Amino acid sequence: MKQWSFLTNHARVLVCIANDPGLRLRDMADVLDITERSAYAIVADLTDAGYVLKERDGRRNRYSIQRHMPLPDSTNHERTVGEVLNLLVATKSPRTKSANGSRSRATPASPRKPRAARRA
Repeated sequence: MKQWSFLTNHARVLVCIANDPGLRLRDMADVLDITERSAYAIVADLTDAGYVLKERDGRRNRYSIQRHMPLPDSTNHERTVGEVLNLLVATKSPRTKSANGSRSRATPASPRKPRAARRA
């Protein structure tokens, strides 16, 4: 069965950057199961559109998300990237409170597959 996702690769890259602003493109591609070239193109798209700022930190890049930017979706201009990321990115605390008040473990936005399973 073909796998699909509710989120585009652009949104998934934003989630990766929100979780680790110093993540290398190679590692980002590995986490998202996309090519490094795709990760580079997506980060370039997001940078060109003003959603991500790229800053050199030694030999690496460090990314920051411009959370105040409106979503590019023409039907919902009053929402910002930051509001969506707040829903998708786990908080600093490893436990979150559910609606009924019980505590549960937070789940990552994009679970990582074992290396062998991705190559198969």
